[in-house]
Amino acid sequence: MLVLTRKLKEAIQIGDDIEIKVLSIDGDQIKIGIDAPKHIEIHRKEVYLAIQQENNEAAKEISLDGLRGFIQKRS
Repeated sequence: MLVLTRKLKEAIQIGDDIEIKVLSIDGDQIKIGIDAPKHIEIHRKEVYLAIQQENNEAAKEISLDGLRGFIQKRS
């Protein structure tokens, strides 16, 4: 893991297209701004993990009977 120290209004550049900037500092919280292309998804970690969990659960719900029915409809 790369660890960098930044002050207020300073930024970190990732590749050519992504910039992360420290916008404000208030006690133990910081506000960051992320400038990235629209095709790159950006989520808070807890939201990302929840999305992954929902996707995993949805994938488990596919039953063999459901797959057979789908295949029969396409034949």
